[in-house]
Amino acid sequence: MSAEEGNLLVVIVDTNPSVKLMMKGKNVLTHCLDSVMVFSNSHLMISPLNKLAVIACHSHKSSFLFPKPQNDDSEDDRPTDGQYELFAQIDRCVKDGVKQLVLESPQETLHMESVLAGAMSMALCYIHRIEREEKSRQKLSARILVVTASGDSAAQYMNFMNVFFTAQKQNVIIDACVLDKDSGLLQQGCDITGGCYLKVTNVSALLQYLLWVFLPDAKTRKQLVQPPPVHVDYRAACFCHRELIDTGYVCSVCLSIFCAFSPICSTCQTAFKLAPIPALKPRKKKTKTGL
Repeated sequence: MSAEEGNLLVVIVDTNPSVKLMMKGKNVLTHCLDSVMVFSNSHLMISPLNKLAVIACHSHKSSFLFPKPQNDDSEDDRPTDGQYELFAQIDRCVKDGVKQLVLESPQETLHMESVLAGAMSMALCYIHRIEREEKSRQKLSARILVVTASGDSAAQYMNFMNVFFTAQKQNVIIDACVLDKDSGLLQQGCDITGGCYLKVTNVSALLQYLLWVFLPDAKTRKQLVQPPPVHVDYRAACFCHRELIDTGYVCSVCLSIFCAFSPICSTCQTAFKLAPIPALKPRKKKTKTGL
């Protein structure tokens, strides 16, 4: 008899506010957070074998919101309105964790990029640990959902690539729900791991998009009508200026990418031996032939 299969979902919420979203109103971020919590509770309602983890990503660090650490001495999570205990625990953990993370952020990091690649690395480590613990009891299919409005981060290009190929090797699907700016790096990650990339134009309908597109697992999605795949931008970011380029130079030793030629690789310090310029052969004089 084969073990029953569960689904492990790790939701990464980018709590670094987008300027465009903040201009739409103060309640936009609260609405997005409420939609993510309802989506997370719906994932647990599908099957008793499903598992959930929520990670918050900000400009200075990433931290787990759920499950709580075992040594966390917080207040009692028992609901007073008849709500299911686990749902009440998730709601309280997410709200308190996001509030603490935002209040702890230093003033000088408010306009910095979110450490999204680090949060995805934490998610992969957590998935690997849970899979080892549940290996003898049940089978788990794991996936990661990234909810962000930060856009691309060329400075974290190598970190993103390492995460994507590690997830592909571990058979972990990466989904991305983008609220404001498109992200070419997340498009690449979703395409590499077989996930779904979706840009939500209407933030007020975020919950409907989450339940329709991202709630079904990989097997169920094959039976549904999903949004058409987007065109994936596979441009790489140069190591010198951290900008996406169309044509560049690649180091033959460490595979570093540069937008301009350099005789010495700044990553591995390899000095390239340039081939000598070929000498021009003199043209042969044409001889006149008489008839």
